[in-house]
Amino acid sequence: MIASLAHLQRFPVKGLSAESLTRVVLSQGEGLPGDRRFALHVGVAPFDPDAPLWQPKTNFLTLMRDERLARLKTRHDPDTGWLTIERDGKRVARGDLGDPAGRAVIEQFFAAYLGGTSRRTPRVVSAPGHMFSDVAARLVSIVGLESVRDIERVVGAPVDPVRLRANIHVEALPAWAEFDWVGQEIRIGPARLRVLERIERCAATNVDPASGQRDLNIPRALQDAFGHAECGVYAEVLEGGEIALGDLVGPAAAAA
Repeated sequence: MIASLAHLQRFPVKGLSAESLTRVVLSQGEGLPGDRRFALHVGVAPFDPDAPLWQPKTNFLTLMRDERLARLKTRHDPDTGWLTIERDGKRVARGDLGDPAGRAVIEQFFAAYLGGTSRRTPRVVSAPGHMFSDVAARLVSIVGLESVRDIERVVGAPVDPVRLRANIHVEALPAWAEFDWVGQEIRIGPARLRVLERIERCAATNVDPASGQRDLNIPRALQDAFGHAECGVYAEVLEGGEIALGDLVGPAAAAA
């Protein structure tokens, strides 16, 4: 079945808010451009930008532990490097992530904002070409909106798809049909991807991205209703190209 690309988003800073896009150019072997380019490191093991290695999400600020992050709205300008942070519509911090002084402003804000609940003082980290994903590979995440609606049915409450922090939302695909793509090649507009695996969901999905409240238990609801805690899939880009809202999405042969 052929579906359509309903929503594109990236998360420039791991754990912080999404930025919506209308189109983006995918490249072979890469994730969505600008996605998880930065992170706020709080782990014991240091992050070396000169020899960047993948680290588990527990080494960074994330909604899984720090739900108050959802109350902030952030914007990153990739051309200037500036990160702007707002709360309740008011700017509360701004700094250039490419400059030590700018990073210090952002680090000081989060240290104060979390009020000592963070394990360590957050440090802004990045490295050229590095992606702070929950998996070591550079992948694109895809969620079917009908699957999200089926979760709404199970929990008996609205579920904002942003909770799942996926790059691509797909419309007009039957609930859970994206699982059938695992091991197959799909096309999104001119781009070709291979779907590798389902995405296991953690406590970050329990946080309402609008209020910052931990108001649902998505992994438990999935486990109780379906016998697994998975929603959405990871895919690697085999052949790049510009994708845009409204593009057809489906198995490579059918979408050609």
